[in-house]
Amino acid sequence: MDLNDLKNIAGDETHPHAQTSRLRRWLLRPVAAFRNNFLAGLVVVVPIAITLWMIWTFVGWIDSWVMPFVPGYYHPDALVNRWFGDSPWFIALFGENVHVNIRGVGVVFFLLFTSLVGLIAKGVIGRSFLAWGERLVDRMPIVRSLYSGVKQIAETVFAQQESKFDQACLIEYPRKGLWAIAFISTTAKGEIEQKIPIDEQLVSVFLPTTPNPTSGFLLFVPRHSVVELDMTIEDAAKLIISAGLVYPNGKEAKEAVEAACAAAPAPTPTPAEA
Repeated sequence: MDLNDLKNIAGDETHPHAQTSRLRRWLLRPVAAFRNNFLAGLVVVVPIAITLWMIWTFVGWIDSWVMPFVPGYYHPDALVNRWFGDSPWFIALFGENVHVNIRGVGVVFFLLFTSLVGLIAKGVIGRSFLAWGERLVDRMPIVRSLYSGVKQIAETVFAQQESKFDQACLIEYPRKGLWAIAFISTTAKGEIEQKIPIDEQLVSVFLPTTPNPTSGFLLFVPRHSVVELDMTIEDAAKLIISAGLVYPNGKEAKEAVEAACAAAPAPTPTPAEA
């Protein structure tokens, strides 16, 4: 059977092979529809399931650390048995010595305890006690280094005054002609501004890495070398994490690159070219 015979069979709807092929496609149509619906459902279900699982696991982890320090008098088992243990209807339904595992009770105790500590620490007595404890820690070499590092991280992460990047931008990195997305932090100040021999304002930018934007480089670049973007910090972060697969707005990205190329200084001609 040559190629022409196959074409004739495909064109002849009454041929047994053509009817078999049409029947096979008809039978596989529900399978293809089920597969497409299943994949579409996964896109919705998987993020929700992973988020709920992470919250459930995190709450359980806090409970496992906090509940051993909570007196047994306040545990859910003790409260339920103390309030309802003598009721005949409760014993008839659940029996005696009911064991109750309510996830999240440790989180509630942790929030209450932490808020109480914060309230005390803001007072005069609390500040005095905290200063005395820090002076005591400063006399311990290893503990002093560990405590100061953890305290600095905690103050940075949980600072009440929110510190965030000003704007997303484009800079030429690692060489001329190659552009990278960065985040504008602040203008250079103090010794950094004084020691760099340049007559232009310097800007400190954070250049994140892909796909992990928590690591990167701190660069000090002249203001004219920074091309500010209209996209938000969140959109720029999505673009970095996705390795360029998720554009917030393709038109804005194209215009930003064109603006960056237009703002780039023209190369200085060599004597031979002049």
